[in-house]
This record gives sequence, C-alpha cells and structure tokens, in this order.
Amino acid sequence: MSAQTKTTPFLVLTAALLVAAGMACNKPSVAPPAPTPAAPAPVAPKVDDSARQSAQAEQARKAEDAAEAARKAAAAQEAQYRQAATAALQDVHFDYDLSDIRESDKPVLAAIAAFMNTYPQANLFIDGNCDERGTVEYNLALGERRAHEAVTYLVALGVPAARLSTTSYGKEKPVCTESVESCWSRNRRAHFSLK
Repeated sequence: MSAQTKTTPFLVLTAALLVAAGMACNKPSVAPPAPTPAAPAPVAPKVDDSARQSAQAEQARKAEDAAEAARKAAAAQEAQYRQAATAALQDVHFDYDLSDIRESDKPVLAAIAAFMNTYPQANLFIDGNCDERGTVEYNLALGERRAHEAVTYLVALGVPAARLSTTSYGKEKPVCTESVESCWSRNRRAHFSLK
C-alpha cells in the first residue's frame, strides 16, 4: 500500500470530523417563542341605534314636560299673587285736612297687612294724596303725613317697615277732577301699589 492510500482514509476521516464539528458549531438558532396573542378587547353589546335614539327622545320629552309644568306652576303662582294684590291693595281715605286713620279704613289696612304677611316678597309704595284745596306745599306735607300714618298702622300690624316706601303727590294725582265734596273725598287718600 502506498503512502498515499494510507493517508487518504485518515484525511477522509479528519475531513468528516471537521465537517461534523463545523456543523455542530453552526447549529441553527432556535426561534424565539411566538408571542401569545392578546386577549380580544371586550366588545360592548350592540345597542340598536334606533332604540338608543328613541330613549334619548323620550328623556328629552320628559325634561321638556317637566320644564313646562314648572313654568305653568310659576305662572299660576304669579297670577295668584297679582290677584291677591289687586284684592288687598285698596286705597284708604282721610277726612278733610286730617291724616288720622279712620275706623272705616282699619279693615282695609288689616287686609293689606295680611297680604304682606302672606307674600314676603311683596314691597309697597304708599302715595299720600290730597284734594285740590290748599297750596302745593301744604298738600305735599299733608300727603306725606297721610302716607306715614298708613305705614305706622301697617308696621303695628307686623309688616316690616323696610318693605314700605312713601311719597307724597299732594294734589298732583287726583282720581276725580270735579270741584265737589264727593270728588274731593275720593282724592284724600293713601294709595298702595307693588314695587
């Protein structure tokens, strides 16, 4: 056997070992594990759009009905308040050249006080008035005394003075313009109106 044939199996074996070693070193890499799929997001149950819109429309209708009912109630209360004011706020009258409250007018003032105590939101203007006789200055002073006497009486009946304001028109605002006693007696008055 020649030296060449002796070395060939050795070379073949060495080459095979080298190839096997190289293959062992060049192992394919292991792929990373596949990611776990995320859990699907919860899906809201499908709501029928027409049912949702219908519910919203019903809710809006109920709110409008409630608002309308509140408006009607407020209007009814205001009407009742105005009606009570019209019934209660009557003029009181005075004798010629006097500012004393007459016995016949005390029930009128009692009704005004009852109205004021029932409706704490009410505030009044009280105008003192006179007939056409006398000077402007004299009648302005007399009208002021008449308005003041009405306030004093109402305060004695429990109406807070802060809710009452006075002014005097003297003979400047007559309700009757004839120069006779029946007309003059109507002009000698304290007139009440809401602020």
